[in-house]
Amino acid sequence: MSFPIRIALGLIAVVVVALALTFDHPPIEVFQRGYRGLAMVENYNPRRLAAVEAANQTPAILPQIHAGPPASTVYKNVKVLGDVDVGEFTRLMASITTWVAPQQGCAYCHDVNNMAADTVYTKIVSRRMIEMVRHVNADWKTHVATTGVTCYTCHRGQPVPEYIWFTNPGQPRAIGAAFTNTGMAMPAPQIGDTALPYDPFTPFLEQANEIRVEAPTALPQGDRQSIKQTEWTYALMMHVSQSLGVNCTFCHNSRSFRDWDQSTPQRVSAWYGIRMVRDLNTQYLDPLKSTFPAARLGPLGDNAKVNCATCHQGVYKPLFGKAVAADFPELSAAVKP
Repeated sequence: MSFPIRIALGLIAVVVVALALTFDHPPIEVFQRGYRGLAMVENYNPRRLAAVEAANQTPAILPQIHAGPPASTVYKNVKVLGDVDVGEFTRLMASITTWVAPQQGCAYCHDVNNMAADTVYTKIVSRRMIEMVRHVNADWKTHVATTGVTCYTCHRGQPVPEYIWFTNPGQPRAIGAAFTNTGMAMPAPQIGDTALPYDPFTPFLEQANEIRVEAPTALPQGDRQSIKQTEWTYALMMHVSQSLGVNCTFCHNSRSFRDWDQSTPQRVSAWYGIRMVRDLNTQYLDPLKSTFPAARLGPLGDNAKVNCATCHQGVYKPLFGKAVAADFPELSAAVKP
C-alpha cells in the first residue's frame, strides 16, 4: 500500500471517529415548543437522559422540628438565622453539612474546639452564602418563582460547586495584529468549543454590558453595536444553551430572534436570570475576595463566581424544578439589614 493511500485511510478513520463521537445517533426524542415550521423544537437523546436525571436527584429531607427558643439565645455568635428556633436551626446545619461537606463534616466550617469562633474562613463564606440564598428566594422570584434554591442547588455534595468561573487570562498569543483578537479563535468548552470570544462571563455576568445583537439605531447615528459585540452576545447565548441543555428556540422564535412578542415565556425568565447572576457576583461573591486564601483564587487573583451552569447543570430547571425552598422556609425569609 502506497504512502498516500495510507495517509488517506488514516484521515478517513479520523473523520469517521470524529463524526461518531460528535453527533447523536437515533432514536432522538423531539418536543415541539412553538409554531410548526419554525424549527421550535428541543431534541433529547434518551440514552443520555438517565445520567442527567441521576445527577439531578435531591438528597433525603430531614423532618422539620420546631422546638426551643431562637437560636441566637442559645448559641453564641449567630449573625444569620438567629431568629430561627433551635430545632430548625440544628436541622438546617445538619442539612448544610450533607449538601456541602458530607465527607468533612462540621469541621469544614467550624473550629470544633470553639464552634462560635470565626477562625475558619469557610464559616465566614458560608454565612454570607446563606444570606445569598435567602436573597435569591425572597427577592428574585422573577427568576426562581416558588421553586427556590438551597445550598444543594449549586454544591451537590461538594465543598466547592463544580460549575464556577474565574476571569480567564486566555492562551498565550503573539503581539501585533493577532493581539487584538478580542478573545476569539481560542475554543473553550464554556462556549461549545467555538471560535467565539472565550470569556462572555466578565462583560455580562459581572459587568453590566448591554446584551444585544441588533443595534437600536442606524449606523450613521452613532451605533456602537459592532460585529465584535454581537459575537460576545452569541458566546453568552452558547453558554446559556449548554447550561440548560436546550437550544435557542427554548427562549426565541426562530423566525425573529429579537422579537419579544414572538418569544417564549422562558425568555423573560432568562432575562431576569442573567441579572440575578450579575447581582450575586457583584453583591455577594466579589466582596468575599479578601476572605478566600490564595489557593482559592483564580489565575488572575480574582474570586470564584457563578454563572447559569452553577445552578442549572445541564437541565432547563435546576434539579428538574423540584420545589426545594418549600422544605426550608428559613431560607426564604427576606434578608434583614
